[in-house]
Amino acid sequence: MNFFLETLMVFVFSVVYNLEAFFRMFIPARKKSVAGEIVLLTGAGSGIGRLIALEFARLGARLVLWDINEEGNKETARMIKESHGSRAHTYTCDCSKREEVYRVADQVKREVGDVTILVNNAGIVTGKKFLQCPDSLLQKTMEVNSIAHFWTYKAFLPAMIAGNHGHLVSIASSAGLTGVNGLADYCASKFAAVGFAESVALELHASGCDGVKTTIVCPFFINTGMFDGAYTKWPSLLPILEPEYACRKIIDAVRRDQVYLCIPRFIYVILALKSILPTKLGVLLGTYMGSFDFMAQFKGHQTKSD
Repeated sequence: MNFFLETLMVFVFSVVYNLEAFFRMFIPARKKSVAGEIVLLTGAGSGIGRLIALEFARLGARLVLWDINEEGNKETARMIKESHGSRAHTYTCDCSKREEVYRVADQVKREVGDVTILVNNAGIVTGKKFLQCPDSLLQKTMEVNSIAHFWTYKAFLPAMIAGNHGHLVSIASSAGLTGVNGLADYCASKFAAVGFAESVALELHASGCDGVKTTIVCPFFINTGMFDGAYTKWPSLLPILEPEYACRKIIDAVRRDQVYLCIPRFIYVILALKSILPTKLGVLLGTYMGSFDFMAQFKGHQTKSD
């Protein structure tokens, strides 16, 4: 194609897309229905995963709950039954084990059907400085928080592509967008999760599969106990998020086919500044924001992630 024509097209569509984004600031996209969709949620046995499951059930979706904690998973299913009168299908699965993911996925397909909304939510945090963290925990962090996504996508994405219908949701973290002192392994795993989700989204776009949507969620710390003791110097800008609020924002983003969700909004400011500021100034502002002390009093538990 002619260079000048291509350049003109880029300019025209840049204006159109910017106007569209400005318009959406005031009039958000219409929410899609998730009634009847088969939603598989990893890490459904507690925390934000449980709340997301309950909200999808309220909206009429069919829930498939995965967790390594069988009792917690069953409790989530019981709450769904009591609150909404619907049955949730529960499966005990260690998402870090490839063969186990594939085995349980085949069972889900036989017993429930093809998953149409996949929410990768399970994860762990060690909260240890890199050199103090045992090799086994470093490896487990990567296996649960990022590599597990390979196996769940391999298991459920082909059916979505075949039907040109579905939604991939990655519950990542703001720690997957910028490094955090004391969270080296966690940041690495979440950076990987974000990069993987973005790359698969581009593969889907390049192949013309426009019916399979993607949402990448990058929240600050959520008050579920996983990051118990985490500190924020300026809570008005970077608050520890309440689980119910985070859940509402996540479900809303999925229903509006929002590609990226960062909460709170100040995360977007941090990302913009990180891209343009000199490194020394970025470190200075990080010190001012208290980012070097986020994990100074950490005493959370190594369970399901937010």
